[in-house]
Amino acid sequence: MKLSGIKYLADQGVENIWKNKMMAFATFCVLLISLLLVGIASLFYVNMNRMILGLGDKNEISVFMKVGASDDDVKEVEEALKALDNVNTVEFKSKESALKSMEEKLPNADGIFKTYIPDAEFMPDGFSITVKDNDIISDTTAQIQNMEKVDKARSSPQVAEFLRELRKVVSLIAGAIVLTLAVVSMIMISNTTKASVYARREEIQIMKYVGATNAFIRMPFFVEGMVTGLFAGIGAFFITWIVYRSTYTVMTDQITLMNAFGLQSLIPFKDIRLFVLIAYLIVGSFIGALGSVISTKRHIDV
Repeated sequence: MKLSGIKYLADQGVENIWKNKMMAFATFCVLLISLLLVGIASLFYVNMNRMILGLGDKNEISVFMKVGASDDDVKEVEEALKALDNVNTVEFKSKESALKSMEEKLPNADGIFKTYIPDAEFMPDGFSITVKDNDIISDTTAQIQNMEKVDKARSSPQVAEFLRELRKVVSLIAGAIVLTLAVVSMIMISNTTKASVYARREEIQIMKYVGATNAFIRMPFFVEGMVTGLFAGIGAFFITWIVYRSTYTVMTDQITLMNAFGLQSLIPFKDIRLFVLIAYLIVGSFIGALGSVISTKRHIDV
């Protein structure tokens, strides 16, 4: 087919949207709702998974040096900790800061510490460590425990196990929801496009009888569905943007709650908006075009 012929059929597809604006609008609404359902559910899952990973950052490894370790020993262990593959951050905790923390927490501490514990020489220096992968925090703790100048390394593998299981449950539930919504959306889109094509069945059959090829008949419907899907994708993107930003603002206003539950891990929309826009445009145009083309098959086979 010549380029001029393709342009003509593409123009016909765009023109058909205006000629059949009620059915095009119905298809647009169904595509819009379908994209929103699946898109928002997917973003919810991504953020839930991110929040769980944020909670994992609260699970730290506490490392205690041997009492009396020199400054060189502390520096050597610190460098060794930073070199471990699974270590994310290493924060030094001096024995003086540990003693001060104990003084602040214990009642009537001033008199007790001044009388019986004049300095922190009996206490060890230490480190507070966060890891990259909580699933292997036990292995990392064991590695640290085996270091020569480390007295103890403690972590909570039960917390890591709980977070791992929670991620599995969230992934399963979110996957089921997204899959269900996708199936429901496909059924809605299929029925709508079938109704749109059915309303023009006589036009299709006349074109077939006068010798038009299947590709010639389908091309305008393909363009019509694709353009409608593109507009639906744009609409879904802006609605998602508004809803997401409003929700993000409400959540981020609760600073204390965020810090306590790891909600600082929520993804700002500006970081993902390009990906969301592209996904909406591609999925919307693909489904719109495919649905329209498939729905013409029954009426082309005359």
